[in-house]
Amino acid sequence: MRTLQVQDINLSFGEREILKNIGFTMSERTRAALAGANGSGKSTLLKVISGSLKADSESIAITKGARISYLPQSGIVMPEKSVYEAAEEGYSRFDEILKEIERLEKDAEKGGDTAMNAAARLSVCHETLIDSGYYERRPRIESVLFGLGFTKNDLKRPAREFSGGYQMRIALARILLEDPDFLLLDEPTNYLDIEAMVWLEEYLKAFDGGLMLVSHDQGFLDDMVTEVYELFNGRLTRYSGNYTEYLKRREEEIKEIEKAWEKQKDEIEKTEAFIERFRYKATKSRQVQSRIKVLDKMDIIEIPPHLKKLSFTFPPAPHSGNDVIAVEHLTKAYGENIIYNDFSFLVRKGERLAITGRNGAGKSTLLRMIAGADNDYKGSIRDGAGVKKAYFAQDTENTLNNSNTVLEEAESLADTKDIPDIRNLLGAFLFSDDDVFKRVSVLSGGEKSRLALLKILLNPSNLLLLDEPTNHLDINAKDMLERAISAYGGTVIFVSHDRHFIRSLATRILYLSPDGPEFFDGDYSYFEYKIAEKEKKLAEESHKKGKPAEAEKRASLLSREEANQRRNRLKTLERTQEKLMKELEVLNEKKENLEKEIALPENYSDAARITKLMKEKEEIDSMIAETENKWLEVSEEAEACRE
Repeated sequence: MRTLQVQDINLSFGEREILKNIGFTMSERTRAALAGANGSGKSTLLKVISGSLKADSESIAITKGARISYLPQSGIVMPEKSVYEAAEEGYSRFDEILKEIERLEKDAEKGGDTAMNAAARLSVCHETLIDSGYYERRPRIESVLFGLGFTKNDLKRPAREFSGGYQMRIALARILLEDPDFLLLDEPTNYLDIEAMVWLEEYLKAFDGGLMLVSHDQGFLDDMVTEVYELFNGRLTRYSGNYTEYLKRREEEIKEIEKAWEKQKDEIEKTEAFIERFRYKATKSRQVQSRIKVLDKMDIIEIPPHLKKLSFTFPPAPHSGNDVIAVEHLTKAYGENIIYNDFSFLVRKGERLAITGRNGAGKSTLLRMIAGADNDYKGSIRDGAGVKKAYFAQDTENTLNNSNTVLEEAESLADTKDIPDIRNLLGAFLFSDDDVFKRVSVLSGGEKSRLALLKILLNPSNLLLLDEPTNHLDINAKDMLERAISAYGGTVIFVSHDRHFIRSLATRILYLSPDGPEFFDGDYSYFEYKIAEKEKKLAEESHKKGKPAEAEKRASLLSREEANQRRNRLKTLERTQEKLMKELEVLNEKKENLEKEIALPENYSDAARITKLMKEKEEIDSMIAETENKWLEVSEEAEACRE
């Protein structure tokens, strides 16, 4: 079995210890998430493991011949090549053997022993390339690129012509094509639409090496991982289970930590009060010094910032009419590319309308037109009575005042009563401590985006228009935003590729596809179900007509999604089976001990004792029967999932 052993990784930047004695082992079966607050060192740790960053001390051992591939979160530089050629760099591991073949072919022309030796070695080299699939690389490269959303026409286009998001997709394709033994991915889903994410999940599930992921997409992590490593204060802790199971366990631990923190806080306050009271009394100097030493040596209890429960509420939504937005006969085109053609719909008060679909389908365009930021269309878009909009676009950060500090910018739109809470809200949006005094001009694109989102959320409105609002938020901040939108009294129209976010909020879904826009009333699970039904029907019809075209391809994608859901359910059932079997083992052991005790001669004459033991045995028998029935039910469902 191929393994990657990481030990004694230590790294400091100045006086700050980023990584402290980090150690863990990955095997080819590892499916792990790396969790922690922004800035906790997750990306740094992946860089050290991959060898792209040197730690102060480290010990990394890997099975001979095994390889690691690493996708960074940013900083990708595209070569001066086409999309296909850039992805083909994933096969660069064969460059040395190709150079050797070129040299051997020249030697083979020389004749004599040199030619014989060259011919023998050439045979070995060609067999290696054949076994590796090198000569069949084109179909695989195309398959990966198509899965990530590229078209046949894109393959010859220069890679540098594409947006940053699509360049990240090219980089991801290249990493996947490297076919490593251990794959380290830092935010791989950031720029993927739902179809590409489904494809990536299926690809990674079929990947036969070890996998470690950093991601802010909880749904993606739940589907992909079986263990979570949490990085906090430079130290790494392992939790078994998927991300949601990790959060549940950490929530229980946090409750205990909070109790200890409250107790420690009281102790510190009492100690500081004693020191302050008797600091200048000579008779108490020894006791004062003793308490000062206690404070100095005390390990201050901290709660991981990415697990603190963040809280945010929208300002009360002004009253609006029941019909919030009416779109009638909308037609929009870019040249010959028709985005919408005679499209009409109505958004009613209180709806949470999610707009989803492939990149380039017109999601952001529709939101811009509803917001009034794009008036170049035919048809009409009418606001209802009393509608007051708040619009968050992906380039909204350009509206910020660069000369303001973060705090000043947040306060510029806040209601007077909210100003005392602004620091807490900024913390919730990942601006902590001295970050609030930074000038807007020095913020990163992600930081500006978060600040712009906070400003919009502080502005009283009754219609929120949000374009990918979770792109630069961690999971805890997303959870806070979900809860705030759930409690919001107005109407929400949002564009998102985050399935967990959509699943949590949407009451209605607008799906944009090459077949045109389609509405689904209900939650995300209903949307998945209806799309699967529709695509299956289309595939069956096209198959009957002998035209297994695009509909069949889409049905294949959705059937993989169904298979994915079935596999996830099977994993849950198998864990439940294992848990119930352990419970049965414990119960049967208790029953056996009771039977031994009942059989003891000294208990024969003690009627009360025998009665008590027999009653306990009856209760155990009942629990065993109930647990066995549950196990049988779960086993039957698991068998059905395997069929």
